[in-house]
Amino acid sequence: MTVPTLRKHRPDTRTPDTGPAPATAHPTTSPATSTSTEPATSTGTTTGTATGTSTTTTATRTETRTETTTGTTTATGTGPATGTGTTTGHATATATGTRPATGIATPTGTATSTGAATSTGAATSTGAGTGAWTGLLPPLTTTVPREYVHRSSHAEVFLTGYEKLTPTRYTLTAQWPRAHTFFTTPDGTHHDPLQAAETLRQTGLFLAHAALGVPLGHHFLMWDLNLTTHPDRMTIGTTPSNLTLTADVTDTTRHRTTRHRTRLTEFNLDITIHHAGTPWATGAGHFTCLPPTTYQRLRHHTPTTPHPQPHPQPRAHPHTVGKTHPHDVVLSPTHHPNHWHLNPDPTHPILFDHTTDHYPGMVLIEAARQAATALLHPTPTTTTHLTIDFHHYAEHHTPTLIHATLPPTKHTNPTPIHITAHQHHHTIFTALIHTTPHPH
Repeated sequence: MTVPTLRKHRPDTRTPDTGPAPATAHPTTSPATSTSTEPATSTGTTTGTATGTSTTTTATRTETRTETTTGTTTATGTGPATGTGTTTGHATATATGTRPATGIATPTGTATSTGAATSTGAATSTGAGTGAWTGLLPPLTTTVPREYVHRSSHAEVFLTGYEKLTPTRYTLTAQWPRAHTFFTTPDGTHHDPLQAAETLRQTGLFLAHAALGVPLGHHFLMWDLNLTTHPDRMTIGTTPSNLTLTADVTDTTRHRTTRHRTRLTEFNLDITIHHAGTPWATGAGHFTCLPPTTYQRLRHHTPTTPHPQPHPQPRAHPHTVGKTHPHDVVLSPTHHPNHWHLNPDPTHPILFDHTTDHYPGMVLIEAARQAATALLHPTPTTTTHLTIDFHHYAEHHTPTLIHATLPPTKHTNPTPIHITAHQHHHTIFTALIHTTPHPH
């Protein structure tokens, strides 16, 4: 996710079964033993019963030994899903076979068969035996592809699935871990409200790619974000928090690319996040989608660096900005009260999950939250409402100054805090944050 320039400048196996290798007959008149890595073809009659069903894909076949036997054979052998067998007659053979599948096999039971077979040439034994085999596990919960939410680490993907309900409404599932390395609260008993902001960001990008046809490789600008949370309800339980999201995609704008095709360029997203039927958060955001060529033209004349340059000023103490670990702090104090330099750790594995040519939007949202927390320190607070508008990209190579102010009166509850960010007198973002005492 990226943050934009000025709003007025918005850019409009299956492998075929080839059969066994040709067999070379070796007549035998005395007992013999043979080993085969593939059940060979057989002719004969088998009678008996079978229980269970199994499904396999076409598999490659190999043949390392052929045997010619004559006579009546009674076999217990390893064909697909059978056991080990012995052929009696003019020759005695023990045959074992494997068929490495090149696709996915799904077992639905075990098979039992009995009977007698007459075998000529390279033979597969079938007879009394029981075998069980395993294949694909039943469908289990997993995350959506990390590429769809623009994350490099699988561990940072919160979404687990989605379903389209109407042309504009979707339901999604998500999971928040009990202990996240960055989205934490000081006492570790509640989820961080900004985890809802990251979930909203992921939802917008995922639906754009998976449901609305935006190709991978496109860039996204998030113009604004509004978030309301209920921190007192967001208690961490004894298991990860499984969430249900309702998402509405509205105000879509599409650009015609060919006579019969269009491409999504802009949309609004509104979501509600529920846990066990209880609302935890609601949010909204406005997104623009840019193809790579458009993004390159947009950024062509801007000097960029792949990583931010750390500010020489030491970062704020973690407890003053509501964090536990020093490397999670993104602000450095200045000589002016309530002013900070933006100074995140450029090697942070969450804030800089992947390389960008500017500060990611979630870094700026975190900076606004930490500035609000520092302004109210030492009172422990948590965010209940956040509104942020992005006006320019925050460039890596340019100093960024963060300023937080309280309204003239503090009698309103929750307390609103106004935060701004500037680079060379250009406004990067403006934000309004409401807080409440941290829940116990």
